[in-house]
Amino acid sequence: MPKIVDHDARRTEIVDAYLAVVAREGMPAATSRAIAAELGLAAGALWHYFDGFDEVAASAYQRISERTNARLAAFAEGLRGLAAVRAMLREICPLEKETVDEAHVVVGFWGRLAGNERIPSGNDVGEQWRALVRTHLAEAVTDGELIAGTPIDDVADALFAVGMGQQALAVLRSPLAAPARQLASIEHCLRPWVVVSPTNPMGTLPKLH
Repeated sequence: MPKIVDHDARRTEIVDAYLAVVAREGMPAATSRAIAAELGLAAGALWHYFDGFDEVAASAYQRISERTNARLAAFAEGLRGLAAVRAMLREICPLEKETVDEAHVVVGFWGRLAGNERIPSGNDVGEQWRALVRTHLAEAVTDGELIAGTPIDDVADALFAVGMGQQALAVLRSPLAAPARQLASIEHCLRPWVVVSPTNPMGTLPKLH
């Protein structure tokens, strides 16, 4: 009797192997042959579960989005206003090895997306993150952390653009991707709108670490 293989489980294993190879050896090493070897399969076996490498990349992008959502939920739990905004951006920006590895997968997926418009773009995840940032900015206005005239939509767009742009800068190994400079970019987007008060006469933000 032929062995019954759980199709969804094997797809998950393939995506996990792809991400493992990227984390260990870098994006260029994540070939179909390397992924198959990671699982002890023949290279051609991958295509029983995916219709091509574009689909593997799209599934890996989705997995990273899920990981990021889990981190956002964990680190922003109980936070609101500016604290929540900054916690979110810390998880979206590639500040540590894990998120830098993820940036390589994300940017690689964007490259495939540019050449194949049939791939699902994943824009719904980005819009979800932007909406959360906007919600927390509104809380910051309500809580008196940001001035009443803060252009919430524009600031949310700027912060989201910083987070996404840093993905590409990390892959390019740009000096702008240094963690301190990434965090400074976030602060520059927020600083013009911070409330000046007797306890905060310069309108400064607590230092991000």
